[in-house]
Amino acid sequence: MLITKNTKMKEIKIAIGSDHAGYNLKEKVKKYLIEKQIVFEDFGPFSEDRTDYPDFAHAVAVAIERKKADLGILICGSGNGINMAANKHQEIRSALCWREDIAEMARLHNDANIIALPARYIEESVALGCVDVFLKTEFEGGRHAFRVNKISCQE
Repeated sequence: MLITKNTKMKEIKIAIGSDHAGYNLKEKVKKYLIEKQIVFEDFGPFSEDRTDYPDFAHAVAVAIERKKADLGILICGSGNGINMAANKHQEIRSALCWREDIAEMARLHNDANIIALPARYIEESVALGCVDVFLKTEFEGGRHAFRVNKISCQE
């Protein structure tokens, strides 16, 4: 489903995951999604026990590729590792965001379908602002669509 101006945020489905470093922020983002009545599926982890971020990045990416979710939210300590793992998938455009304007541009110009957040380097209020902007912003298309289509490494 494309998010358009006529789409209500609660009509979209979000896939969310983190590693142990992102677990606490993930729980806060989940609370925010519940308050906004946004449907989501949590791909883990379900505690602060040590985990490997690729496991959760791949699970969220696959959910989006299989159309079980419209957009994804991934969180790890720096945001980098989980972002890199998600971007190994051909249909995924994951963007590392730490400011609202970066989250907006990721959707607007890059048609990002996953936002990656750096739990150790972002305040909760900023993270929630990034998520809010990411979920509300639609892809602008036009000249950007041509560029986005060039991202995939298909021969």
